[in-house]
Amino acid sequence: MPTARGLLVDELQFHPVTPERLADLERFSAEHGKFRYCSCMRWRMTSSQFRNSTKEKRIEALDAMASSGEAVGVLAYDEDGPIGWCSIAPRSSYAALERYRALPPIDDKPVWSVVCLFVNSQYRRRGLTLNLLEAAIEYAASEGAVIVEGYPVDPTAPTYTYMGSPNTFLRAGFTDVTPPGQKRSVMRHYIAATERTG
Repeated sequence: MPTARGLLVDELQFHPVTPERLADLERFSAEHGKFRYCSCMRWRMTSSQFRNSTKEKRIEALDAMASSGEAVGVLAYDEDGPIGWCSIAPRSSYAALERYRALPPIDDKPVWSVVCLFVNSQYRRRGLTLNLLEAAIEYAASEGAVIVEGYPVDPTAPTYTYMGSPNTFLRAGFTDVTPPGQKRSVMRHYIAATERTG
């Protein structure tokens, strides 16, 4: 599938953010103001922590997590550098998500959660979000995850648009497991034992 610069998606690379890739995370953050404002800490901090933090403190917090080796997400790269991001980590590491009444845990199974998909404007609507999600699943599987969970919203929704669309999650092999009567969607991808390592 062609991208904005004429590359094929197959020619892009996807890598989890590790301490060795902090410079790439910083570059992506510096080049994308909307991402930098939040630094993907909206779900990692409690609501009060987020309200009382500054943009600089949120940048520092994400950097500290990545520096320590915690799972924070996956970056997509073209030949010039990072151009996309997917936040994926164990649900238990998202303090606000754990407290969010609209998305309570549906059972006691350990899951990894996808809470943000952010793509450079030149690459949107070209399939990169799906590829990022697939790369995130692969990363979670390599870390021993059994279930990856997402909370997509309709593309026309006024809020939470960075959480991905239902169609993207369906195309990545997720199934809708939203409990009856719950307004916010929950979708899951069950990772086969053969995909996990370690």
